[in-house]
Amino acid sequence: MGRWLPHLIGLITPLVTIVGILAGGWWMGATLYLALGVYPVLDLIAGQSSDTNPLEEGKAFNYIVHTHAILVPLVIVVLLYTALVNYTPFVWLGALSVGLSSGASGIVTAHELGHRRPRSASWWLSRLDLLCVLYLHFTIEHNYTHHKHWAKSRDPTSSPWGRNVYHHFIRTIPLQIKGAYKAKPKDVKVSMTVQAVMLLVMLLISPIVLGAFLLQAFVAIYLLEFVNYLQHHGLVRQDGERANASHAWESRHRWSRWTLLELPLHPSHHLKASTPYQKLDSHDESPQLPNGYYVMFWTALIPPLFHHRMKKSYNAYKQQVS
Repeated sequence: MGRWLPHLIGLITPLVTIVGILAGGWWMGATLYLALGVYPVLDLIAGQSSDTNPLEEGKAFNYIVHTHAILVPLVIVVLLYTALVNYTPFVWLGALSVGLSSGASGIVTAHELGHRRPRSASWWLSRLDLLCVLYLHFTIEHNYTHHKHWAKSRDPTSSPWGRNVYHHFIRTIPLQIKGAYKAKPKDVKVSMTVQAVMLLVMLLISPIVLGAFLLQAFVAIYLLEFVNYLQHHGLVRQDGERANASHAWESRHRWSRWTLLELPLHPSHHLKASTPYQKLDSHDESPQLPNGYYVMFWTALIPPLFHHRMKKSYNAYKQQVS
């Protein structure tokens, strides 16, 4: 069996989103029920695996990630068209579903392709996907700031132990924009202008279209920043300290890995950012999350519960590095 087959599961999210919006009514929330209800259970049932494919080649993996990238704007077009010509209050439920798809499929894909050769077709697809969630500055901040300072106090996407996800979300976004502007001011100015023009056009078409777009973008951005919050929470790298696999949280939970393009193998990504997702490896020295990303999403919403669940793993990390 091809090792790429499990990664096809990730395409369920955008496809279900499209079908749900076209079906209308309560079906517009299909992705909400799936990603926030069914997937956490499957994340628990599927268990963990340290199996990786560090030598895996083949076009199938590339086809999968590019299919994700193409589906992102298609999902949003379906939502906005529905909001314009067939509006019902269920459109807002659909926007929440699209936001989950834009985060779990769109931004994850944009992150993967954003590490490809600049100005390549894959790189431009990444830019298109980020435009769909008003986060064009992400590639600049991520590639030029986060990958340089990850797990350091100066990195706005890395959160210290004890900070909750809400504080992180409010704090990190302006600091990331500032970091991106410092790295490439001209590019950020162009990005902000393009986004502003796009929003103005949507407003002129219909305030409802604009509102639906903004809601899905907000949900997608929250998912991204939740992941950023999770991936380095409480881990500390001092100035001058060489980065290693202990500076990022790893999750080997199969369902999260299969549906999120191996994003939970985050330490391996940081050790060599250009490594394609199918070649990411697991690292025994990396601190291990107690659950997969779908379960941790719910626990992060309740900060005392989140830190209670993380405490054992965090203490093991502290003992390891002391």
